[in-house]
Amino acid sequence: MSETALTSSEVGPDDDRAHLAEAVRSWTRIVAWVLSVGGAIGFVAAFVLTVERFELAADPDYVPSCNFNPVLSCGSVMAQPQAALFGFPNPLLGIAGFAVAITTGMALLAGARLAGWYWAGLQVGVTAAMVFIGWLIYSSLYSIGALCPYCMVVWAVTVPLFWYVTLRNATALTLRLPPWLARAVALARARHGVVLTVWVLIITAAILERFWL
Repeated sequence: MSETALTSSEVGPDDDRAHLAEAVRSWTRIVAWVLSVGGAIGFVAAFVLTVERFELAADPDYVPSCNFNPVLSCGSVMAQPQAALFGFPNPLLGIAGFAVAITTGMALLAGARLAGWYWAGLQVGVTAAMVFIGWLIYSSLYSIGALCPYCMVVWAVTVPLFWYVTLRNATALTLRLPPWLARAVALARARHGVVLTVWVLIITAAILERFWL
């Protein structure tokens, strides 16, 4: 997949606006696929986890399909208060959020043009989701002491959703950014895969250090 990056000479007040518009279109297409595919994967994981949660609520002796050992155990996680932070199972938030992601992604693939306020709202949503899963990761590792495989799938798709929506929105705001920040955004776009890989490696390393090292 090709990238469209702006050079340092393209981030001043006399920018080539056509070039910037093409960059925004390019990253919007990337975001459309990430939202559609990542949203679908996350939706399935959240839906299955919700079903498992209701099964466990109906039958305390029910063994969830994602219970593999003391570490990889959805049941251990679902029994904790962190699994229902707002008084209902957390996966219901995932079902709603990923449904929005899928709908947005499919609309973009169909050629829809979204208003700036929608992109701002989407940014707020993915940022809140990123903060939420960061807290859940910390809780799973250092408070609950167990990992939910389906939750980990949700973690895995939320990170790129946040990252690529943020890159697209930052690109759209390039003309309003200070030159140094515009250059940082351009560098982030050029190294987007590296940043995402480092992110995943940090989470993986934390899991390995906590449970297997």
